[in-house]
Amino acid sequence: MPKAKIKRLYLIPILSKALDVMETLEQVNGALSLEEVYNKTKISKTSVYRILKTFVHRGYVAQTMDGQYRLVARPRRLCFGFAVQSADLPFSQAVARSVSAAAAAAGVEILLLDNRFEIETAIRNAQEFVEKRVDLVLELQAEESVGPQVANILKNADIPLIAIDVPHPHATYFGADNFECGMEAGTLLANHALKNWKGKVDWVIGVGFYEAGSFVQSRITGAFEAIKERIPNLPAESYIQMDGRGSRNPSRLVVGKFLQSNPDSKRILIASATDSSALGALDAARQAGREDHIVVVGQDCIPDAIEEMRSKRSALIGSISHEAETYGPRLIQLGISILRGYAVPPYNYVRHKVVTAELLKEELKGR
Repeated sequence: MPKAKIKRLYLIPILSKALDVMETLEQVNGALSLEEVYNKTKISKTSVYRILKTFVHRGYVAQTMDGQYRLVARPRRLCFGFAVQSADLPFSQAVARSVSAAAAAAGVEILLLDNRFEIETAIRNAQEFVEKRVDLVLELQAEESVGPQVANILKNADIPLIAIDVPHPHATYFGADNFECGMEAGTLLANHALKNWKGKVDWVIGVGFYEAGSFVQSRITGAFEAIKERIPNLPAESYIQMDGRGSRNPSRLVVGKFLQSNPDSKRILIASATDSSALGALDAARQAGREDHIVVVGQDCIPDAIEEMRSKRSALIGSISHEAETYGPRLIQLGISILRGYAVPPYNYVRHKVVTAELLKEELKGR
């Protein structure tokens, strides 16, 4: 007689044990201690302990104040609060798209609120995150002065905070290495002056973003440092900082006023904290009929700046891309890691890339 076929079972022992533990908790209307679960399942106490801790960590089991364990009927989906600095800003829009896509892929719910560049709104948004009991907050807040208050509201509610681009107290930082990005911008400007103006420069202007604080302002500090290294003979009084508020129109006004006060200056380097400020400086020069007298480098690589650099001849010679499209996956993973209790670095820097008009033209030729 032919031998009977033996049916093989492809089982995973530790998974079977974990399911035994879960089924034991399902059968009890209440909570069980570690010892009780051990006695009912006859699984080693070490394995039971690790299985229970894993279930707690993943949200399938809750641990009571007295150390007992009870099954959670349905694991709650993680919800992250995300406050953008302004939904009208291209950079905020790019980061929001990236975060939303990454959250959807990871099964994380996002409560998106707009800070609208307003201190009062940022505070109200933080309070709403507490009321809605979000698990973690991503804060893209340009007003450094309100950072401590927002951070305190969330700290008192025991909600972890990730501060994007502008550091906050009690928060994990995620964003650009601003000084290094500034150095890249300054290098572009200095190289242009050395190549086209024989190193002769009348003024070096930093169009900053004072409200965002010293961390973002270090984009200007870094740019000045790079120019000083490459053109060391420029007098200190040639370097001027002004506040463009990170926006196009305020930057146009302050740069326009400077150009009006210095009608004979024909070699002006401009480092801007944002692309919006860079475009504002460019607007001012064009209104004054003096675009040939300036060169500008911005930060963020927003679409309007890319389009401008692709034009045949523009004083905007470059921008430092902070790769906004990469923010989402890293922020969501960083948030999940924090909630799972993993150790994360206090400062998490994004990649950046120098983008120039020449590079964009070469990319266009290669298509």
